[in-house]
Amino acid sequence: MTYKIQIDDLVRDATVDEAAAIDASQAAAAAQTAADTKAADAQAAAKLSAYKKLAAFGLTADEIAAL
Repeated sequence: MTYKIQIDDLVRDATVDEAAAIDASQAAAAAQTAADTKAADAQAAAKLSAYKKLAAFGLTADEIAAL
């Protein structure tokens, strides 16, 4: 893919090395976003599991929320 680089008022095509760095940076950002989403999903699943376990002990929703 062709990228444009702007430094001050000068706009030019990115070199092969710069384009590779941009691609690597975008891939790393996508991987981090995927990891963050996976962690958030795991946390939500753990919270739901804990809620269900506390409810199985007979706690009401208000008691669970108070914890």
